[in-house]
Amino acid sequence: MPTTTRNVALQNNTYYTLRIVMSVALGGFLMGFDASVISGVVRFIELEFSLSSIELGWAVASLTLTSALAMLFAGPLSDRVGRRPVLQVAAILFLISAIASAFAPSFLFLVLARMLGGFGVGAALIIAPMYIAEIAPAETRGRLVSCNQLNIVIGISVAFFSNYFLLTASTSEGWLSTLIGNEIVWRWMLGVEALPALLYLLLLVFVPESPRWLVLKDDEDQALRVMSDITGEDRARQDMIAIKASLSATQPSVKEAFLTLIGPTLRLAMLIGLAIAVLQQITGINAVFFYAPLIFEQSGIAADAAFLQAVLVGLVNLVFTIIAILTIDKLGRKPLLIFGVGGIALFMFLLAFGFGQPSVDPDLILIGILGFVACFAVSLGPVMWVLFSELFPNSLRGLAISIVGLVNSAVSFLVQLVFPWELAVLGNSLTFFLYGLFALIGLVIVVRVFPETKGRSLEDLQRLFEKGDGALT
Repeated sequence: MPTTTRNVALQNNTYYTLRIVMSVALGGFLMGFDASVISGVVRFIELEFSLSSIELGWAVASLTLTSALAMLFAGPLSDRVGRRPVLQVAAILFLISAIASAFAPSFLFLVLARMLGGFGVGAALIIAPMYIAEIAPAETRGRLVSCNQLNIVIGISVAFFSNYFLLTASTSEGWLSTLIGNEIVWRWMLGVEALPALLYLLLLVFVPESPRWLVLKDDEDQALRVMSDITGEDRARQDMIAIKASLSATQPSVKEAFLTLIGPTLRLAMLIGLAIAVLQQITGINAVFFYAPLIFEQSGIAADAAFLQAVLVGLVNLVFTIIAILTIDKLGRKPLLIFGVGGIALFMFLLAFGFGQPSVDPDLILIGILGFVACFAVSLGPVMWVLFSELFPNSLRGLAISIVGLVNSAVSFLVQLVFPWELAVLGNSLTFFLYGLFALIGLVIVVRVFPETKGRSLEDLQRLFEKGDGALT
């Protein structure tokens, strides 16, 4: 093939891959938006429904509870029916949940509507990065899987901005204020998610099924067509040989797969997956994202300024996630984790110090929050999902990611649920000190145990983990 023709073909392959990845990763945007939009709603629903601190925590955390349940079933379900159908169901759930939440007549109805959306969040959170990892070439897999985290971050940022825009519009003069109204502004905050949910549902129509799943179901011709569109026919045929070799053994039942995951050959992979699943949430990221305006208000600033600072949190999160995406395949996963988790501990201790002073300095609190978010965004945010997609073999990936994802969401649920109670009972200073302590423990584990996985094919990583190859560490 002439050089010019080959370059054009490669460009077409790259464009096609990016289009598919960004379409699938819109599920990450919806997850981020759905999760963090509640940060602007908490004060309104607390007054409207006369909620206690635990009820307020439940309103926030209920989405994560069903998200955890969805993670338990989404992986095995996608192994059975395919990755794309599960994502399509998730899009429908996002759409229904947004509309139902906006019209919720009671606290119970609102919780049920958010729990419905949680099923979509859990499915998208598990299946989207899995799908992207299964279509991505090894040399760009880290960046492409991180696109899902980028979309989560964009969703969080857009939710913060949307909340701030709607709040200011509701208190201004003119037709927009009349339309939104201060009494129902929180309903608009929840309802606007219906627009990207509908777009996601439409885009998924044009997304092909995962080629590795197609091989798993003995549809090798279709798998080869999809892979050829992504990497070119020659590379696709080479990759097909490796995929078929990794799937040559008889596919295990769920019970057999679970026993394999906790057995000696994959024990290290499971322990690493579980460790990062806990670490990502126990350091308090969703306490910050879901209660950002509340935290800033407790530093002594006004409500509108607190919403504006929440927008700044979203922008910092976005910028440092982009930095992580640009460096994850160059620097590797482990260096980013060491830098980020160390920084998380440092800034959480800074927040504990700031809130422990007789006179709280709002600027110091802002620096602590922004520093914490930056360190998280460059490390635990994107790296966890990349590692999830790399640690486990093709035939067990759905079940394995469901298990570690369930643990991740369970910890997230508990953090969100008890955070208002912690502030009321333990105080801000001790709460953030505990998050910093967890990060310090996590840093030791990362340094001593975590592997480096950059640049290796999924099949190569499978062989190395099963052998316990020391070259990984």
